[in-house]
Amino acid sequence: MKLLAAISFVMLFALPASAADILKTEKQKTLYGVGLVISRQLGVFNLTPRELRLVKKGITDGVLGRKPRVDFATYSKKSQEMGIARRNAYGKQLETKAGKFMDEAGRRQGAVKTSSGLIYLPRLEGQGSNPGTTDSVKIHYRSTLVDGKEVDSSYKRGKPDEAALNEFLKCLTEGVQMMKPGGEARLVCPPETGFGKDGSGIIPPNATLVFDVELLEVKMNSDVQDE
Repeated sequence: MKLLAAISFVMLFALPASAADILKTEKQKTLYGVGLVISRQLGVFNLTPRELRLVKKGITDGVLGRKPRVDFATYSKKSQEMGIARRNAYGKQLETKAGKFMDEAGRRQGAVKTSSGLIYLPRLEGQGSNPGTTDSVKIHYRSTLVDGKEVDSSYKRGKPDEAALNEFLKCLTEGVQMMKPGGEARLVCPPETGFGKDGSGIIPPNATLVFDVELLEVKMNSDVQDE
């Protein structure tokens, strides 16, 4: 799959600008989607346009079997180190904004701040019973960092997430318990309720996360046991 993605990435770059802009067939749309997937994988590097051109050259040479211009083992390791360093530096910048962001969120009308530091902002009141931690829930959500950069979206995947509530991140487990089916809310999650000091993927260490959540369905644990 990684090789297929790389080949498709090169094919996209190789197309003339006029052809690459056309998204009429399912094949063209799928190849464009491959580019979007790869862009997520490269997101941690925060590449400039000039740097992206260098990445393109590396992928092209690798896929076409050309002699590498650098030692693969050495620069494979260096690329990982660069990704971690850039992600962490980006995280430091976000940390300087997080306090103000959370203060402003906490002052908004209807905001509820819990003992964990989570800020719950209701947007649409649902109906029915609030889920418990062992109840199965179906949710749609979009998660971002405090600067608005998207890190995940069930909407873009085209399928809501469904699992026992306590299988989600701590901030989702806590926040969704405050919702009712059909409800919508924004959850502003301090690092300790998210991925903490380690981060995850493109999410830097000590990152404050924002979840826009829609609670679609709740299946009470007692209902599961009766089946």
